[in-house]
Amino acid sequence: MPGPFVAKISLSHFRSHHRTELSFDGGPVAIYGPNGAGKTNLIEAVSLLSPGRGMRRAGADDLIRRPEAIGWKIRAEVAGHEVETWAEPGSSRQVRIDGKTTSQVALGRLMRVLWLVPSMDRLWIEGAEGRRRFLDRAVLSFDPRHAEAVLDYEKAMRERNRLLKDMVRDAHWYAAVEGQMARAGAAIHAGRQSTIEALMRAQADAETAFPAADLALSHPETDPQTTEDGLRAAFAEGRSRDLGAGRTLTGPHRADLEAVWKAKDVPARDCSTGEQKALLVSLILANARALAQAHPPVLLLDEVAAHLDDGRRAALYDEICALGGQAFMTGTGPELFTAFGERANYLEATDTAGVSQMTIRESQS
Repeated sequence: MPGPFVAKISLSHFRSHHRTELSFDGGPVAIYGPNGAGKTNLIEAVSLLSPGRGMRRAGADDLIRRPEAIGWKIRAEVAGHEVETWAEPGSSRQVRIDGKTTSQVALGRLMRVLWLVPSMDRLWIEGAEGRRRFLDRAVLSFDPRHAEAVLDYEKAMRERNRLLKDMVRDAHWYAAVEGQMARAGAAIHAGRQSTIEALMRAQADAETAFPAADLALSHPETDPQTTEDGLRAAFAEGRSRDLGAGRTLTGPHRADLEAVWKAKDVPARDCSTGEQKALLVSLILANARALAQAHPPVLLLDEVAAHLDDGRRAALYDEICALGGQAFMTGTGPELFTAFGERANYLEATDTAGVSQMTIRESQS
């Protein structure tokens, strides 16, 4: 069934966009134009219609258009609701839905947004932090409350780490904060595990040109604790070791996401660059298929077509159309989207004196 989508969006003083207003019909949108014309900036604005810092994890001040530096604002119509998010210089991002100020978590209840950007291409060969973030975004797409659990855990862990650095040894100081970490940590682990299972089911049930992956959570500990009681005990038992390190060495913040190319039985980190990209696309599509059982998510795919051969590119477009949801894709030229034909809407991005312009074009069939 059709899912919530961005029907209208207005950008004011957002990165390279001075003033941009666009309307959409809920189908795929192909955005093409030269580098620096504002393509990625547009879909970054769409990513900010979901909880968090958006697909480039930028600070609020980094999104302000220069040289005006008067702050930025995004207005959108999403699932019949009026959404506004903005920030003034030196201030944090604010959110309003239907005229009422609310938290970012509320955005996740209106529409689910998934993205794949070039910076994720090194996901399998860099540090575990990026893989945890990737997995947590997937968890968040199923359950917006996951963001609150992560924030609660991180806040409590910062307090515990402060106690450790101050060499506090009194157990009473630790009990309450470790209880908070245990409750949030158990919820985080449960969400991650259920999401991995959902992604693997979605891969197994699909016929696709993209490779399936076996996924698993790993931990530095040989026998990691994942329940609330187990985590609370592990934090208490680890205080002496953690005092020496000055930080918490046990818990879900140490987990890692492992992936193995199923057909070849090769770890993702050992695959070629092209194979690693194909695995990422496969997981994003699996995430979307799993969500589509209720409502298709909005997909943001930045420069994805340029890294796929013609066959996989056409297969990707077919899968996007089969999902029945909205998707925004960017590329440098219209030829990258020829296989879409009349199934997509087309925007040409240009830059005039440092100001991005978006122009509706006919199909590329």
